[in-house]
Amino acid sequence: MSTTLKSIGAFGDSYALMALANSCRAATDVPEPALDAARRTLLDTLGVSAAGSATAGGNASHAAAPTIWGSGGSSVWFSATKLPPAGAAFVNATYAAALDLDDGHRGASGHPAAAIIPAVLAVGQTTNASPAQLLTAIVLGYEVAVRASAARDIASLRTTDSGLWCGLGVAAAAGWLAGHSTPVIAHAMAIAGQTSTSQAATGWTQLGHTVKEGIPWATANGLQALALAASGHRGPLDLLDDPVAYDRAALIENFGRDWAIEQAYFKIYSCCRWAHAAIDGALILKSLMQVCDSEIESIVVETFDRALTLPNQSEPQSSEAAQYSIPFCVALALIHGPEALLPLKDDHLKDRSVTNLAGRIRLTSADDYIGVFPAATPARVTMIANGRRHKTVEICLPKGEPKNPLSDADLKRKFERLASMGALTADVAQEIFDVVNRLRFHDATDLFAALGPRESSKLDALRTSVVGD
Repeated sequence: MSTTLKSIGAFGDSYALMALANSCRAATDVPEPALDAARRTLLDTLGVSAAGSATAGGNASHAAAPTIWGSGGSSVWFSATKLPPAGAAFVNATYAAALDLDDGHRGASGHPAAAIIPAVLAVGQTTNASPAQLLTAIVLGYEVAVRASAARDIASLRTTDSGLWCGLGVAAAAGWLAGHSTPVIAHAMAIAGQTSTSQAATGWTQLGHTVKEGIPWATANGLQALALAASGHRGPLDLLDDPVAYDRAALIENFGRDWAIEQAYFKIYSCCRWAHAAIDGALILKSLMQVCDSEIESIVVETFDRALTLPNQSEPQSSEAAQYSIPFCVALALIHGPEALLPLKDDHLKDRSVTNLAGRIRLTSADDYIGVFPAATPARVTMIANGRRHKTVEICLPKGEPKNPLSDADLKRKFERLASMGALTADVAQEIFDVVNRLRFHDATDLFAALGPRESSKLDALRTSVVGD
């Protein structure tokens, strides 16, 4: 543990970052429901990452990371590659975020786990953390990340991209796991927040790209910020104390009363969460109306106004662009079934039946949805087929929300499907599933072994047949 910044402890909790760091350091007994939620989130992230490891972005990160970071003691999942924690976490976060299938949180309007879990496992592997420590660190990092995002007036922000705030949770989780002092953790969060990715192109670019929300960069940056703080680097401790920008009560009050990770949502469609209610509604209407794809004349999707800021291209040129197109994803699900979005593949980008139907889907802002985001992402869907107008279907809670949850069986099916499309054989996938579900009671080395290289891995073959790009 570093003692470089101990003298700064005189600040106490006067700064929000110090209060958050203090709350993390004081956390010794996270309740079992939160640890169970961490296990569910861990399993979901690993399944998503298995499929994400075979994407072009995943391949690129894996290839470039040794040049950037060199060798180290933290594993790149599903491979023999070992890098310093920041490098391994960067690659694994790329895997987790690549397909837009990673979990999220309504309060944060973004994706904490794709950053927190790669960081915790990368640091935990080098510190020989116990299973309980790994799970607790996940809970704490998730909590800090969600609070940092939710304390802002999200409705007034240019972008809600996760890379802007998830690095603070990474620094908090890793700092707690490594046993650093409150001042070191606070300065690490300050450095991570001050140097977070700008996401300058979000809202402007119409091109699909693998940078997306900047989650891998924020993950590596959070771990590098911790190393800097432990060596004496100082960040702006008052980073979150601007009352115009942050709600102090939302940031620091009632820490530990309820845990944000217990309110995570899980995704079954490989696209922006803002499209999920529209997809659910369109699939319900198709079933109710009993129509063929060719009979669908047009679809109107009434949604919240923030959803209209997505590119929403009817003919996206990459899987990343498709992930941010409500019309394309609705059309794909209607024509090829919801499984075509678990995950979304490049094969469908040139499918004229999909792009033609996407061109007949119109998005409009609903007056009664003004102000519902980020607490909700609803949609009303009207389908016209053969000149018949069906009663509108409204979806307030898409599948996977805490109040419309995926069951354990649903999550297992998602994990197994994605594992089979990525780096894992059925036997390895079952091993990881078993280890995660008993993680509290066994040595954490079981988990790292299950995520390690195999004599006959599918990943090498998949690197020449890329999923998703």
